[in-house]
Amino acid sequence: MHISIAGKGGTGKTTFAALLIKWLAENGKGPILAIDADPNSNLNEALGMEVNAYIADILSRVRTAAPSPNMPKLRMIEYQLHEVITEGDKVDLLAMGGPEGPGCYCAANQMLRDFIERLRPSYAYLVMDNEAGMEHLSRRVAQDVDILFIMSDPTVKGIRSSGRIAALAKSLELSVRRVYLVLNRAGEDAVEALSDEIEKTRLELAGVIPEDELIIKYDIEGRPLVELPHDSLAYKAVREIAQRVIG
Repeated sequence: MHISIAGKGGTGKTTFAALLIKWLAENGKGPILAIDADPNSNLNEALGMEVNAYIADILSRVRTAAPSPNMPKLRMIEYQLHEVITEGDKVDLLAMGGPEGPGCYCAANQMLRDFIERLRPSYAYLVMDNEAGMEHLSRRVAQDVDILFIMSDPTVKGIRSSGRIAALAKSLELSVRRVYLVLNRAGEDAVEALSDEIEKTRLELAGVIPEDELIIKYDIEGRPLVELPHDSLAYKAVREIAQRVIG
């Protein structure tokens, strides 16, 4: 199952991805491949994993390497791809890393797409934490997705942005089977206040994640979010969403 998480910046995509992975691992739903498709990679910190290498690192090394008649550059890239996966006990991690040049992510995105397709048969679950906005959709990094969670903060602007992301996915004719809205750092009163805007998006609301002081505490202390206790408000909410949507 391929699960992708999208949304505008600051809506808690990485937090949601990490807690969803925590739930999958605790419920024996593996093996799991966590994919950090955000150039500003920090999913590894939320998972408490060290990144061995990034896809962008390989591109940079290969681009500056001296030509070799015995090892074409494309073959050199394939040879080095095994360095990119950080292996864990229940979760492996693949991170794209920064761009290979000013404002350019094209080659890294293409490699990420191809590499994911090669890896998919080896994992029961893929969880992709995407970069902010809609670029990952237009570049078709997130494709052939079983569940797309679109994160939003409890604002009209956030809900409308979520609606645009869903509309773009549909217009690009991406293979996305189910799409859900998740409202983060919000109370139930926010759902009522934003009900008209949510209805306009035609997105099913998967759930609401409340503000959780433990998240802030763990971030300040540099502790992995996967270590949050089971009674954490945020984790309880993510667990309910996962049980309802994934089952």
